[in-house]
Amino acid sequence: MTEPLTIRVRKALTEVINPETGRNIIADGMVQGLIADPGGKVQFALEFTGGSSEKNQALFENAKTAATQVDGVTTVSAVATAHSSKSAPTLASKAAPPPSAGGHDNPLGMKKKPRIEEAGETLSGVKRIIAIASGKGGVGKSTVTANLAIALARQGYKTGILDADIYGPSLPTLFGLHEKAAVNDGKVVPFEVHGVRAMSIGLIVDPTQALAWRGPMVMGAIRQLMSDVEWGELDILLVDTPPGTGDAHISLIQSKRLSGAVIVSTPQEMALADVRRGAQLFRKTDIPIIGVIENMAWLEMPDGTKQYLFGEGGAKQAALDLQAPFLGAVPIYPELREASDAGTPINAPDHPVSDIFSKIAEKVVAY
Repeated sequence: MTEPLTIRVRKALTEVINPETGRNIIADGMVQGLIADPGGKVQFALEFTGGSSEKNQALFENAKTAATQVDGVTTVSAVATAHSSKSAPTLASKAAPPPSAGGHDNPLGMKKKPRIEEAGETLSGVKRIIAIASGKGGVGKSTVTANLAIALARQGYKTGILDADIYGPSLPTLFGLHEKAAVNDGKVVPFEVHGVRAMSIGLIVDPTQALAWRGPMVMGAIRQLMSDVEWGELDILLVDTPPGTGDAHISLIQSKRLSGAVIVSTPQEMALADVRRGAQLFRKTDIPIIGVIENMAWLEMPDGTKQYLFGEGGAKQAALDLQAPFLGAVPIYPELREASDAGTPINAPDHPVSDIFSKIAEKVVAY
């Protein structure tokens, strides 16, 4: 019986030797998230922990070549992440030429810009980049981001979503995306759905697999989702950030491209305490707070009364405390949850939630 393609590719990668250790890259634990689909598409991440840019680039190319030569492989896409700014291989396909060394040489010894700042500069066609953040998980931030993006697109703005939650990407589920992203001329092609350009790490690696990535790897992935994706011309790029104030947020701030941040919270104090801390991160780094959205604000009963399951008006009060605009309240709509789970965000202009997000979108654009 023929071995599964994933196993055969893994065996091929054991022939690739890391010159820094003398061991193969599998034994060194450098290969992360290796998957192969029935059509022969192979994807994996290669973790670097040091070494020169030239040696790492060569090792990266050797790994891709080894995978490419396995019988049955049609496409190889790889994400390289690094713990050192000296390592510079990038996400690419087997059809892409290796990155040019031009611009990386520094013969005069001049201080170079941080790589995340250079990544931000590649988004020259994006007019505004807005972080959608929350201090605590489970407040529906990703659902809010998806529906806000659709509302913006419906109003005629060229809109994109970058799912920056590396550990728990939600965008593939919300938009019903099950195919892997394509690579064209060394650039990842974002999906276009509901009029929105969308990209997530879950569209590059297996979204069901837990990624045991440390902080520098997360920051490297964010950098590559910015610089290695063909975003093109956009009016607004919404960045769905993970909960809290971690590596993803720091990377976005260091890119020097954030136009502002929108904070999403539910009304209860448990969530609001984290919102205040999260807002302080943006304030301390001079990122404007565009406003606060209260999600799951209430549940409307059949008789028209409102049940405030998580308290009443907490996020609105938090906005006042933060001296930030209150952008609006989104009630609990069971059909919104059902649509999100089904990968079909509500896009009907006549639905009440569409009107709510339309008004929020107008306030975000007007800021």
